[in-house]
Amino acid sequence: MKEINISGRLIGSSHPPYIIAEMSANHNGSLERALRIIDAARDAGADAVKLQTYTAETMTLEIDHPRFRVTGKNPWDGEHLFDLYAKAATPWEWHARLFEHGRQIGITVFSSPFDATAVDLLESLNAPAYKIASNELVDLELIRRCVATGKPLIMSTGMASLAEISEGVFTAREAGCKDLIMLKCTSAYPAAPDTINLRTLPHLAQSFDVMVGLSDHTMGIGVPVAATAMGATVIEKHFTLARADGGVDSSFSLEPVELKSLVEETRRAHAALGKISYVHGEVETSFKRYRRSLFFVRDVPVGAQITREDIRALRPGDGLAPKWLGDVVGHTLKQAVARGTPVSWDLLA
Repeated sequence: MKEINISGRLIGSSHPPYIIAEMSANHNGSLERALRIIDAARDAGADAVKLQTYTAETMTLEIDHPRFRVTGKNPWDGEHLFDLYAKAATPWEWHARLFEHGRQIGITVFSSPFDATAVDLLESLNAPAYKIASNELVDLELIRRCVATGKPLIMSTGMASLAEISEGVFTAREAGCKDLIMLKCTSAYPAAPDTINLRTLPHLAQSFDVMVGLSDHTMGIGVPVAATAMGATVIEKHFTLARADGGVDSSFSLEPVELKSLVEETRRAHAALGKISYVHGEVETSFKRYRRSLFFVRDVPVGAQITREDIRALRPGDGLAPKWLGDVVGHTLKQAVARGTPVSWDLLA
């Protein structure tokens, strides 16, 4: 499978996972905090920081009606949709500063647009890629608009049926998308590990001939490390400076030390994948000397017939392999041996 290039960082099975720190609403309404989050993500080793580009007006209507309130087991139960989005949105006037700051310090910044006007804003900032959020996978016009930019496209599958995923992928391909990555996602906040179903990753890759990754809402880094072993080329996690600071998404976000561990452990996991091989490296080969082998455990005179009590399988591996024990017993010694002598064919008559 070919590689995908986002701002000079190659993504593919031969590279460690591309780590995206999702800022979302963790700026808590402060541009200064948003800049510090970008700094912290860079310092932790992340490849990119992702924003979300929308306004409350482009997301919903300001109507006080039960259907416009969030319900269910999530951190926002009972909140009015308009108020929630107004609080969580990244102000559009911040975007240029955030993108430029990322370029200055050496970390990619891109975003999830939620309508065509958001794409227009991001194009004016030369966004290097686009992400279709889970909720928007069914917005086929938005997919087409993002593909029309010619930039790589990442799409999350949370809540989508297999048919809806197929329709989204088909729409992107039909519109001319050549660089597509699909992220397995469970839209629960936080998500329990037993709801993630990582075995879906290779099926998703094979079914749609795409690179795959994980947009993860579980606590900790265990699930992303496991996803790396299942073929994930991209890992996305919500990121904040400190969960104790509060905020719309803080409760299921990683802190800087955790993000750093995520980067390090997914790199280790990727390095460990290697290839199918039964060839041993130099270090492992050197340890073969410390396998068991056959040794004489007492002095035995010349001409004596070797008994089971004369030899044992012990470390190191300087003598015959233990499998020859039965063949050695009963042989006659052609020279005397001292206790601790490794058994060899040369000693046997």
